[in-house]
Amino acid sequence: MRGALGGPGVLLRRLREVMAASISPQERLDRLVVLIAGNLVAEVCSVYVLREDGSLELYATEGLNREAVHLTTMRAGEGLVGLIASEAEPLALSDAQAHPSFSYRPETGEEVYRSFLGVPILRGGAVMGVLVIQNRASRIYSEEEIESLQTTAMLMAEMIAAGGLKSLAAPGASIGLDRPIHGVGVILADGVGLGHVVLHEPRVAITNLIAENPAAEVSRLEAAIGEMRASIDELVERGDVAHTGEHRDVLETFRMFAHDQGWLRRMREVVLTGLTAEAAVERVQSDTRAKMLRQTDPYLRERLHDLDDLANRLLRTLVGKANGVTHESLPENAIVVARSMGPAALLDYDRAHLRGLVLEEGGPTSHIAIVARALGIPAVGEVANATALVEAGDAIIVDGQAGEVQIRPQPDVENAYKDKARLRARKQKQYEKLKELPATTRDGVEITLQINAGLIVDIPNIEATAASGIGLFRTELQFMVAQHMPTTAEQQALYTAVLNAVQDRPVTFRTLDIGGDKVLPYMERVEEENPALGWRAIRIGLDKPRLLRAQLRAMLRAGAGRDLKIMLPMVATTDEFRRARMIIRREQAMLEKQGVAPPSDLRVGVMVEVPSLLFELSEIAREADFLSIGTNDLMQFLFAADRENKRVADRFDPLGVGALRALRRIVEAASETGCPVTVCGEMGGKPLETMALIGLGYRGFSMSAASIGPVKAMLRALDVRKLRERMDWMLASPEGATSLRPQLAAFATEFKVPV
Repeated sequence: MRGALGGPGVLLRRLREVMAASISPQERLDRLVVLIAGNLVAEVCSVYVLREDGSLELYATEGLNREAVHLTTMRAGEGLVGLIASEAEPLALSDAQAHPSFSYRPETGEEVYRSFLGVPILRGGAVMGVLVIQNRASRIYSEEEIESLQTTAMLMAEMIAAGGLKSLAAPGASIGLDRPIHGVGVILADGVGLGHVVLHEPRVAITNLIAENPAAEVSRLEAAIGEMRASIDELVERGDVAHTGEHRDVLETFRMFAHDQGWLRRMREVVLTGLTAEAAVERVQSDTRAKMLRQTDPYLRERLHDLDDLANRLLRTLVGKANGVTHESLPENAIVVARSMGPAALLDYDRAHLRGLVLEEGGPTSHIAIVARALGIPAVGEVANATALVEAGDAIIVDGQAGEVQIRPQPDVENAYKDKARLRARKQKQYEKLKELPATTRDGVEITLQINAGLIVDIPNIEATAASGIGLFRTELQFMVAQHMPTTAEQQALYTAVLNAVQDRPVTFRTLDIGGDKVLPYMERVEEENPALGWRAIRIGLDKPRLLRAQLRAMLRAGAGRDLKIMLPMVATTDEFRRARMIIRREQAMLEKQGVAPPSDLRVGVMVEVPSLLFELSEIAREADFLSIGTNDLMQFLFAADRENKRVADRFDPLGVGALRALRRIVEAASETGCPVTVCGEMGGKPLETMALIGLGYRGFSMSAASIGPVKAMLRALDVRKLRERMDWMLASPEGATSLRPQLAAFATEFKVPV
């Protein structure tokens, strides 16, 4: 290293001695900048720390005017220091004052220094400050000097993260580590939760940063890389990945990155600067994360997750911790924060202490969202970089009503949310008062309200809401949370338990709706260009009749001597329904030959979610015993808009004229043939949307348990005759309106219908 005194190892050891000394935080910083300047033969070394207001404050300097310490500040993006913080990239200049971002600060006296080298102080990809060296003469800083300053900045980051500089912050100028953050995502499950962060995959704490023997650290790194590669190779070759929840194609991507020579070479280079193997992994991943978070290419940002997973595996290997999640006892009021989770993982947590969920991934129709709603846990998904923005134990608020997350909230924000939570609790009590009242409109129209379910944990919600039954039991959830394909006996046990629990209330079991985005980890994944329109649900059942027959056998055995309703998903033609119904009849005949009693009343219905059925409504309504509208997929297919695609998911409104006309056509066709029809999609659980559906003629709905109260409050204030008249007029004369949402909301306001 040009001009360096003693090399990086000597500098790191001296820095460690200073950091361990029993001195004040300011004295420690002052000694550190002197050491860095001396080792790199620089005339100036300065440390700028990010404050919670987003500005950067000069915390220590060797070479500039000491009077400027804690007085000089720069806004984010202002000056060379602000530029480094905003870009999270090193900046080396031989003539700093010629750079367009140079900002002159007369109190510092830096105008006499021409050359400039600054690096971001990073931790977990988040900028915590900037470390700078300067010289009077114009010079080009070497790669070795940049590397050494970056390594030193990592030590600074750990010191800041450990709270070592908090006492130096002036009132109202707290360090950015503790700054409040407002995150925005998408609503997964309604509710408001206040608590403290529990990381689903806790970060590996690195306590030893500085290496005593760099050569030995390189050997440790090489051994850990080899062990990590071997474990991934074993998972890929074996094909049994159920215990990790990772699918084969994900592991193939892992294997590709695990053999990426550029990534591995970078870690080896950092080890040789004097860091331990684990500190080198952390350092390289922090640099990589900072760069990739600023990418706009969604593919590159997605690859960040792969590298995060690899780095975590490597760190756990180095420190001797098992890969995977460890479930320790939860603190009171726990809010789980994760990159992604499977539904089984959420069920592992102690519900008594769980107050919310925050995910970097996962949309409102994801499996984890379904389980969160079933458990009544407020949840927000697609919160960018959530796991890197928080530390375990941080105060956090999850607003599942607005799709927002408040990290380390200020007291006034926290108090406002406490008021919001209390208001919500009062509303829930009001809804509880409606529990025993009939679901009848003001003008005497009876409405059937049932719940959607999929797990045993859902069953108590029937009593809690006084729902009239289960209108949709998602049988695939049992398959998704299991480590292996459930046997026929295991399926029968679940269906029997459900029927026993609901007693005389009806239950509609939907046959397996897998495929598309619902991939079982122990089944081979089929690569498709458009999986939502591909091999899924009843299509799999008809092509793999053994799978469908096993499930039907379990249902028929559980329903022996009882009323039993079976619903077939993703039916596109009447002929598909006939073929599936024939399989049901054959299975029933075989069981009767074995002495198994038939159901006292067996009804087989269809989910109307494929638009082609709109042109076979008369036929399907005559053939099926009942219809149920799956509005999630029906709307997605009607508008050709992927509900998981942010660019188009909100582009079309289910309360649009075209969608409402299609829904009216279904209920009218069902009425003409006397075929019962219900709604079990998301539309049926939102008061305004449910009001519109009642106006179209629908009288039965199945929804999440949390939606029963608000929907019942709405319908008990509703005059259906007035609504029907208004909607007939709206649909006949939309006057260019693409959505009737504003008009329907105005109707609700006019007649004091709470929506």
